[in-house]
Amino acid sequence: MTQGRSLRLFLVDGTPNGLLTAEIMNWTGHVLTGPRSKLAELVQRPECARTGVYFLVGPDPDDSLRTRVYIGESDDVAQRLRTHNRPEEQGGKDFWERVCLNTSKDQNLTKAHAKYLESQLIQIATQTARCVLSNGTAHSYNNLPESDRADMAFFLEQIRIVLPVLGFEFLRELTKPSAPTAASSVASVSRSPRFILEVPRYRISAQGQEVDGEFFVLKGSRTRGEWVGTERGYRGLYKQLIDESVLVADGGEHLTFSDDYAFSSPSAAAAVVCGRAANGRTSWVVEGSGQTYAAWQEQQLNTSVLPTGAEACE
Repeated sequence: MTQGRSLRLFLVDGTPNGLLTAEIMNWTGHVLTGPRSKLAELVQRPECARTGVYFLVGPDPDDSLRTRVYIGESDDVAQRLRTHNRPEEQGGKDFWERVCLNTSKDQNLTKAHAKYLESQLIQIATQTARCVLSNGTAHSYNNLPESDRADMAFFLEQIRIVLPVLGFEFLRELTKPSAPTAASSVASVSRSPRFILEVPRYRISAQGQEVDGEFFVLKGSRTRGEWVGTERGYRGLYKQLIDESVLVADGGEHLTFSDDYAFSSPSAAAAVVCGRAANGRTSWVVEGSGQTYAAWQEQQLNTSVLPTGAEACE
């Protein structure tokens, strides 16, 4: 069973859109995040005078459906952020809207540690492919003693736990349905039954599965060959998947998924498969039973074990 964690969040100025700090119990790391509009306040914080790694996050100027991220390190983060805040033509970066800084409460994070973390974080972000990296050529930095590398591996693990809680998904591991499940991770990965979506009239047939809360359409699924719905909705996502070769021509009138792909919801997946708006909660049905996604989800809720106290109240 996966071990629970205690995460402490603090709203620095008492508002949900201001500066926010995050800490995990028994972890020496410290996370500070905030919008670019609060940069003047953020750089005055003591954390910005420490050594650390940081993320600049915003929409990709070339594709608003994607997130662009720059990963950096410094022993004077405040000065680096002032530089990044300049216009692009003056060496700054225009795309970012939020910043996230990761430092150490005990101030034992050195410049070498930060360079190593930056190198590892760039590799992780590249592998997960959940964002567009604004960094140039990725470099590998391994000039650390073995014991320090072990410490930084734990530090990285905590960063990857905290950031998704704060809304930064680009470091979260993508567990595809087709990927083999390691014995050590069986308990930590939740998988739904297989779902199917078929439209016989247009010879559309797709398979899906929910893994750790993300709805995947599986490799080889067949979709409509063109978008026939309105200009709004998921038309942009449909086009993006074609441009990224996630959807490829199958030699006929359809498109085929070249790999498993994670969608934000069953309805987003159904819309791309059907080429128009669709209710994924009723369009996807459990393979072999015909039970809709909505009915299956309701069944999970009704069959869940209630806490002892709740049972006693009935």
